[in-house]
Amino acid sequence: MTGKCLCRSQSWYIVFISFLIWFTSFYLYSSSITFGKRGDSFLGNNQTGSSESLYDVSIDETGAKSSHVEDVTIEDNVEKAIDETENERRHINVYMDGDIDIDQLIASLMSDNNETETFETISSKLLEQELRNAKDYNRGRRERVRRTRKRNKIKPVAAALSRSIGKKVDKVVPKRRKQNVVKPEPIPSSCLGRYIFIHDIPRKFNQDLLDNCKSLSVFTDMCDSALNLGLGSALPSKENLYSKTGWFSTNQFLLEVIFHNRMKQYRCLTNESSLAAAIYVPYYAGLDVGRYLWDRLGFRRDHDAVELVKWLAGRPEWTKMWGRNHFLVAGRINWDFRRDPKNVSDWGNGLLNFPESKNMTMLVIESSPWNNNNFAIPYPTNFHPSKDDNVFQWQNRMRRLKRRLLFSFAGARRPNRDESIHNEIIDQCLASRKKCRFLECDDQSQRCSKPENLMLFQSSIFCLQPPGDSYTRRSIFDSILAGCIPVFFHPGSTYVQYIWHFPKDYTQYSVLIPTNAVKSGNVKIEKLLQRIPREKTTAMRDEVVKLIPNVIYADPASKLETIEDAFDLTVKGVLDRVETIRKQMKDTKGVNSEFPEQESWKYFTFGKLGSHEWDPFFSSKLVKHGT
Repeated sequence: MTGKCLCRSQSWYIVFISFLIWFTSFYLYSSSITFGKRGDSFLGNNQTGSSESLYDVSIDETGAKSSHVEDVTIEDNVEKAIDETENERRHINVYMDGDIDIDQLIASLMSDNNETETFETISSKLLEQELRNAKDYNRGRRERVRRTRKRNKIKPVAAALSRSIGKKVDKVVPKRRKQNVVKPEPIPSSCLGRYIFIHDIPRKFNQDLLDNCKSLSVFTDMCDSALNLGLGSALPSKENLYSKTGWFSTNQFLLEVIFHNRMKQYRCLTNESSLAAAIYVPYYAGLDVGRYLWDRLGFRRDHDAVELVKWLAGRPEWTKMWGRNHFLVAGRINWDFRRDPKNVSDWGNGLLNFPESKNMTMLVIESSPWNNNNFAIPYPTNFHPSKDDNVFQWQNRMRRLKRRLLFSFAGARRPNRDESIHNEIIDQCLASRKKCRFLECDDQSQRCSKPENLMLFQSSIFCLQPPGDSYTRRSIFDSILAGCIPVFFHPGSTYVQYIWHFPKDYTQYSVLIPTNAVKSGNVKIEKLLQRIPREKTTAMRDEVVKLIPNVIYADPASKLETIEDAFDLTVKGVLDRVETIRKQMKDTKGVNSEFPEQESWKYFTFGKLGSHEWDPFFSSKLVKHGT
């Protein structure tokens, strides 16, 4: 009887436990549905965060937030709202997307192998399993939503937004996003017809010369002169003499180095020789020949020059125009490269006399008026500005200077040179006393090669520039840089030389006094200059100041923006000449067939032949000698 009662008690116990399990499961299931609905309501109406919700933005016009509706960007705000909603609903969807398996819970609890686990532990394990399943499901769901949103872009988002925030947002127009596209810079049209190709010549023709700078001259330390890309060492600041920056101790024979470094910065360089309007040969001809000018063995002076023209003639670029589109800079006067081929012991080498060189455009600091393959470009001065303002400031300073001297001269007597008028000029200057100042130049003091020379020119209205060892002298450009009006005694000193850099009307910026008039004593320089009206003198000085950019070479380490310097004008002149030759080659007449070579000075200066008042000046050649 006792056993019967015990069996009945166990049956009621099982029924009671089953009821409790069923009731608990039902309660949890009902609670999850209710909480999920409340969660939907909470998420729909009560977003929190640092930024304003879309709902708050769509308040009635009388509300505080209504003025901000026009600033809403639909795409950005909708995506943000959806992302925030999904993040907050993640833990709720666990109960909505899946339920605890009641049968599995009861089976686990009634299992014969179950001796220790209770209702709570078994239900926790099942719940964890459901959570993992739910996370996997939601992850896949979000991925599907993201792909759908990407395909449909703004359309479904805008539709959902219009349903949630009302009619007011219907007026908002989505802002179109702009993409910044960097377009490749087109080839500048200004370079058409101006491209230059630089020949990559062997190092022995340029860089090796600088590396062995101590062998370049027996008189001067060329190593210091080669500093700063050929500008020389920087000069200390002297406010009373020159401006703070841009001044260097420049050697006049380093022009080819300066020009080469400027050419490396040229705007229209090309690596394709077929596209080039001209081809630059960076041969340091002046430094090369300068090593052997006083050497009696002429073949040493010619050796590298001969090797260079052979190298050029063997290049494919040469055959396009047979060298007539090639040009190089020789930083000395032309007579240093025109040795008589019949006289090996004569001065200089024969570079300009080679057949190949006669086809090229040769740039020198002084040209021969009787030859058509050489053109003069300015001597380098001590001023190499790096900015346009440096030039403008210097020009203004030269305009404002008060000049107490009528004229001045820097030079030396030439007792053994009958054709020189230096002696007559010095005598007249000394006789004028306070109206003229004479700066004597000698080899020992080297006073005339120092920048302090500018002080003399800056205090003078006129600067006398007679021929020296040759037609030209660096002092011409120093005087122009100082705003001093140059007085010439031979048209070969400037007028037929620097045709790319000075105006054709020489009376605008200079005075010409014939050499014979001074030599004979018929002209007194002081009286002639005093008769020039003050208005004319002022206009001439203004013109000289305007010419300052034309005679300076900017610092190769920088670039002028609006100013054309001597380098720029030289390149223009070369390109124009090559284009003229190119057209002549297409004609049957030939190159330079319009004029005899001995009248090159007349044709290049005036563009025509015939008798001219300067013919007596060029009836005989000046002594072929230079320093």
